[in-house]
Amino acid sequence: MKVGVARETAPGERRVALVPETLAKVQKAGAEILVERGAGLGSHVPDSAYEAAGATVVSTDELYAQADLVARVQKPSADEVARLRSGQAVVGFLQPLLDPRLAAELAAKGVTAISLDAIPRTLSRAQTMDALSSQANVGGYKAVIMAAEAFGRYFPMLTTAAGTAKPANVLVLGIGVAGLQAIATARRLGAVVKAYDVRRETKEQAQSVGAQFIELKSVADATGEGGYARALTPEEQKAQQDELNGYIAQQDIVITTAQVPGRRPPILVTAAAVAGMKPGAVIVDMAASELGGNCELSKAGETVETDNGVIILAPTNLPASMPGSASLFYSRNLAALLVTFIKDGALAIDPRDEVHTSTVITHDGRVVQAATQKLLEPAAGSTTGGSAA
Repeated sequence: MKVGVARETAPGERRVALVPETLAKVQKAGAEILVERGAGLGSHVPDSAYEAAGATVVSTDELYAQADLVARVQKPSADEVARLRSGQAVVGFLQPLLDPRLAAELAAKGVTAISLDAIPRTLSRAQTMDALSSQANVGGYKAVIMAAEAFGRYFPMLTTAAGTAKPANVLVLGIGVAGLQAIATARRLGAVVKAYDVRRETKEQAQSVGAQFIELKSVADATGEGGYARALTPEEQKAQQDELNGYIAQQDIVITTAQVPGRRPPILVTAAAVAGMKPGAVIVDMAASELGGNCELSKAGETVETDNGVIILAPTNLPASMPGSASLFYSRNLAALLVTFIKDGALAIDPRDEVHTSTVITHDGRVVQAATQKLLEPAAGSTTGGSAA
């Protein structure tokens, strides 16, 4: 079986799917590694490092012609989809719940699609494969670094001959992997950190990394499935926002991380809340995307400064800004996943394996993941169906 490592072409994407350190694990499982020329340059990995690890560096045409499975970080572009052939497999962050039509297109081409953003996060054996968590960890760290750079004052309390600088007040909204890393990083920089999440179970987690947990009286516990928060009702959202506004107004830095898979991120920082913040305060909206963000005034991929002097950062791909660490973690996750699919030197999908049934989106010319099927039903009708096999 030949596993091809594709060069990422999405704007601003500097990560690579596999780094030399992890090739041996995939090779030991029975795979030959092909690497598209220049695939690792964005992460400062030269072609020679892949060759030293036993991979063969090939052209783009050779990669897509020879590889049985194409490994990547971002979903393929239209040109890259056109290069894929029937019987081939592709693996990466394919985002089928956000882009179900891509899944339908891959199914129509006879391509097996495996998506890392569908890893079952509550399954203990899948933790080493959980690329969403590893990349969120990188993002949470970088969000605080960005906030510190944009903030016009110190994070820690400093006593100098010129007097004492007060520590920054930081509020982290959303206590998942990204939120916990943001809390820990802000605390290491010396800030006073508060945190909030609609899931009451996260209180001890936030406290364990040094944050004071905010308990709102207006919203009941909103723990959902798969380790995520459930979507709040409109009434709950309004009550939550009204009570949160008082806390937000006191902060120097607000970092938001709350997302619901496949849906628009919840608004946690309203325009009214921003209007109540101090000049020079900074918001980093980690949930910003084409669907929106946690801050009502965020513009995905842009920096906005409001009339009252609040700076709103809405980065859309923080892990790519730290490609070395992000690629290493992603590569380890991907290698752990790939070895479960390789048997006797070929791709083998086990219908009894929960990891396989969760991550395989298309197979044998069909969309087989139930959630993606449902999104395609009005348009695709009877062209989708079944389950991963």
